[in-house]
This record gives sequence, structure tokens and C-alpha cells, in this order.
Amino acid sequence: MSESTQRWIDLRSDTVTQPSQAMRDAMYRAEVGDDVYADDPTVNRLQELAADMFGFEAGLFAPSGTQTNLLALMTHCGRGDEYLVGQEAHTYKYEGGGAAVLGSIQPQPILNQADGSIALEDIEAYIKPADDHFARTRLLALENTIGGRVLPQEYVAQATALAKAKGLNTHLDGARVCNAAVKQGLSLREITKGFDSVSVCLSKGLGAPVGSVLLGSKDFLKQAHRWRKMLGGGMRQAGVIAAAGIYALQNNVQRLAEDHANATLLADGLRALGLNVSVPQTNIVYIDIPAAQCAGLGAALVAAGVRASVSPKMRVVTHLDVSADDMRRVIDAFRTFLKP
Repeated sequence: MSESTQRWIDLRSDTVTQPSQAMRDAMYRAEVGDDVYADDPTVNRLQELAADMFGFEAGLFAPSGTQTNLLALMTHCGRGDEYLVGQEAHTYKYEGGGAAVLGSIQPQPILNQADGSIALEDIEAYIKPADDHFARTRLLALENTIGGRVLPQEYVAQATALAKAKGLNTHLDGARVCNAAVKQGLSLREITKGFDSVSVCLSKGLGAPVGSVLLGSKDFLKQAHRWRKMLGGGMRQAGVIAAAGIYALQNNVQRLAEDHANATLLADGLRALGLNVSVPQTNIVYIDIPAAQCAGLGAALVAAGVRASVSPKMRVVTHLDVSADDMRRVIDAFRTFLKP
């Protein structure tokens, strides 16, 4: 199969989406200025739009979710401080240890429960006492969704209230927070209530090519802006990519329900073939594949025009560039591979 002629069904991640023509048109027409001087009108509009939609005073546009998370951690915590975080959380496990390396912040990883939450009793137990022997616990960082699991809103309210009662600030890694909101039928303001800061990724299910927005108070983001400059996140005529973020927030939030439905369609179809498949809550499906079959399955999927990261605990992710018909093609590819 020639990659130049074949339309691939790419299920590796929801980061692989291509900008739609309407999004490209918005990018082409974007007014621009120098964002380091806060002169880019499109960046300013994106920041204001995101802040209003999620219920915060202000927003700060940055190139990636890894950077917006790090900006939040470095603004909430000083050198030698500590943040509480789940062992499965992206900020702890998948962001290169940036909090420790660049922020001199100690992570205190805590076991995630089966639903993705951190037990309230564990949060309380890991808060360090006021003693010079210990790092100073300053922050609780949660993630929604985490591994495709949506944190129950009742739990979020309890966890953030506990943190406040113990004098901690709260940060939400909202890499897929819009998926969580759509799944629960909540507004974006409702799902982020109780957090002092939120990182919203625009380049996953929302379909923008790049960028995340950090949300918080004006004073908080004034400090974060300085860290952004220090970390190399100051951009010039960034309105070209900010326009994609505006389009994504205005057009691609509620359509996430389609991705969730496609994930369920795929999971049900693969389960009917006898595979052990998770019950997806949003757009992420996990499939158990015997290690001995991984290489053969990978080759079979490529032959069928499917890109996927095949492993014994295989993750596939639906997004705006794949359809229900595509899911049926994937199911057929698995069926062909598995038949005796």
C-alpha cells in the first residue's frame, strides 16, 4: 500500500488530527501582532474566550500542554516545595520530570484508584507537616480525563475542598477536560469549578494543530507569563495558531460525543470477536493482546490501512478524523487477523 495514495485510519492518538479547511481558513485570515508585547489580537481573543468559557479571570496561551502544566506547577510552588499527584498522571509520569528538573519542585506521587481518582485519605496522609525535615506541600494536581477515565464530579468537589481546607492550591491538567464535560453533560465552568488553575489542551480532541491555554487569576497568570518567557514559550505572531484554537473552542467541543460513540462502537465490535476490551468512558479504548500476536497484528493493521500502537495493553483513540465506517473497517481488520 502506498502512503501517498492510501487514506490511513490513525488511532495512535487524538493528537494526529489535521486542521479542517474551515480551521485553515480561520488561520489564514488571523490578525497578528507580537504576543511577547501582548500585541497579538487573535492570541488575546483566544485567551479571553477560554477564560470566559471555563470561568476564570484570564488565560495564557503556550505552545504545549506540557508547558502550561509546568507553568502552573512553577507558579504555585517554589524551590523545594512539593505537589501531590497521581502516579499515573501526565505531569508526573510523561513530562520528562520537568517539575523537578526545571522547577526544583518535588513530586509526591500517590496511587491512583481504579477510577483514576486519588483516595481522599491518601491526599490527607501525604500532606507534610510544618517541619524543616520535609518539603512544603503546596499543591494538589489532578487530571481529567486520566487514561480515558472521567473523574466523578462529586469526587472533584470533595478533593478540591479538602485541599483548600488544608491550605493547598489546586491545579487541573485538563488535557481532555472537554471530553470529561461532554461525557457528564456538564458545562466547562462546572467541570473546572474548585481549581485555582487549569491547563486546557487545544490539540487533542478539539483538533487544533498546536497549543494549550493556562487559566487562572490575573495575578497568577502574571507570574506564569514570566515563567513562560524563561522557558522559551514567548511567541511572536502567534495569532496564526491561536485562530485555530478559537475555532476549536467554538466548534469542536460538543462534537466530542461523536468520538465517544465511535469508541464504544469499536469496543463493542472487538469484544464480540472475543477480545478483552475496556468499556470506554470517552474516546480511549484499551485492548489486551497476547504478546506473541503483537507483531502479526501490527502488520495486519498496516496492510488494512490502520495505524495503531500495538502492544499487550493496546490503546486506541478516536478523534474527529475517523468515522463510524472507519471503526467497522478496523473491526473487520481484527476479524481477518483473528480468524483461524
